[in-house]
Amino acid sequence: MAQNTPDTAQNPHVSAELAQLLRTGPFHLALRSALTARGLALTRVQHKLAQRGITIGVTSLSYWQQGARRPQRPESLRAVRALEDVLGLPDRSLHRLLVPEGGARPETERPPARSYRSLVAPADCLQQLFAELETPADGGVHTVGHHERVRIGARRELSERESLQVVRAHRDGVDRYVAIHRGDPGCDPSRVRVQATENCRLGRVRGDAANGVIVAELLFDTRLRAGDTHVFGYAFEDGSGGPSAEYVRGFSFAGGQYVLQVRFDDAALPVRCYRFTQASAGAPRAGRQELTLSGRHHAVHVVEQGVRPGILGIAWDWG
Repeated sequence: MAQNTPDTAQNPHVSAELAQLLRTGPFHLALRSALTARGLALTRVQHKLAQRGITIGVTSLSYWQQGARRPQRPESLRAVRALEDVLGLPDRSLHRLLVPEGGARPETERPPARSYRSLVAPADCLQQLFAELETPADGGVHTVGHHERVRIGARRELSERESLQVVRAHRDGVDRYVAIHRGDPGCDPSRVRVQATENCRLGRVRGDAANGVIVAELLFDTRLRAGDTHVFGYAFEDGSGGPSAEYVRGFSFAGGQYVLQVRFDDAALPVRCYRFTQASAGAPRAGRQELTLSGRHHAVHVVEQGVRPGILGIAWDWG
């Protein structure tokens, strides 16, 4: 079957690395590699574009190759087509990384996001903790897969939660992830233990005692490029809070699979469990669905194949 990919085999300006980037992206790395291969300064590229009737600033070209901005407007996309000519690249080889066949979104583009302020309360507390870590709310990655296991102890407390997470970088240079834990009322952050269990190591940890919130920096052993994926695991051992009645997860980004399992101690079994969704922290709950507690392991779970920005959770009644 024929593939709609750029023909680079006979092009002397296209190395094996550049040919691969032109097939898979991301756009900014392909552009940067092409500029390097041609040995053209941005001012020279700007001049050659001007000769073709395209006016564009050196700053914009610099932003494009750094991944700080993506060409999206019609005039910018026309400039990209002219860039292909200037750099001696196959027709539409850069353009298709921005506007793929069929209109599909490139995997390395940052997916639509919702502010964490609308998902997790108290937002001001989280903002302060993130500021202490000098970390932006968008850490440069989005989740494409997350399997989470929550354990409820004999005193009805949240005793532990474990995560195995898969993320994809939507910009270059990402080397960490900040995990958030919010305990139940009475949670003492000083008693919460954080573990880095797989493909990461524990960095700085900060807590807010008044709100029972902990943020933990998980450091990767590599710097991700845009489009790279990373699998890592971590856990929060809690048990310091009072009786737990639900577990919720907020999603800033759409897409990806999420699996949540809640397991109850034999000595503390709920009378009913159900899943629910919320558009935001203050919105009414919807999508309620009863869940059946498994007989042997006393667990319930939900599986979302393609999450939407918002909140998903499991709640239970103690009777």
